[in-house]
Amino acid sequence: MVLLAPTDVEIVFCEELERIPPFNPDLDVEPAAEAVANFRMLVKSSDAVVFSTPEYAHGVPGSLKNLLDWVVGSGELSDKPVALIHASAQGEHAKTSLRETLRTMNARVLEEVEHTVSLRGKKLTADQLAADAEQACVIRGFVKELADRLSVHQAPQPVLGSAAGIGGLENGWDSPLTDAALGELIK
Repeated sequence: MVLLAPTDVEIVFCEELERIPPFNPDLDVEPAAEAVANFRMLVKSSDAVVFSTPEYAHGVPGSLKNLLDWVVGSGELSDKPVALIHASAQGEHAKTSLRETLRTMNARVLEEVEHTVSLRGKKLTADQLAADAEQACVIRGFVKELADRLSVHQAPQPVLGSAAGIGGLENGWDSPLTDAALGELIK
């Protein structure tokens, strides 16, 4: 997405996923663990959050759910615009599960902005994805719709990209974006 975003839209990839400890409400105190505090700050300072995740056992991977659990009580996603982008039309259970979790957290799920990039079984690098005219058009359209919806063309706040960080494009899963190729795009 970084390679395809307009120059006036900043996209920041959340790199805290692997460092987030297992959620325990008894440990959800200030000061928060460094990775948790960093994630909360990224969400709070962003105009929107973009999610893309593979489906695992008819839901989102535990690592993504764990990440979200750390912001339930602190409220960074409350009224925050969120959008989903997928690499396959399949995986409806994960999409539905993620939307429900986000709505429970009072996030503003922008379903009208949601897009699917047809990457089923394709192993593309970030550069290859950006060079693929059809896929690049879908990704550009997604970023433009989201930016237009948020009017971020005039506001320098970053759009935060997040992913489950497992599986993904590099091994041909039916995973929504951000894993390998898109992970490179939104660093």
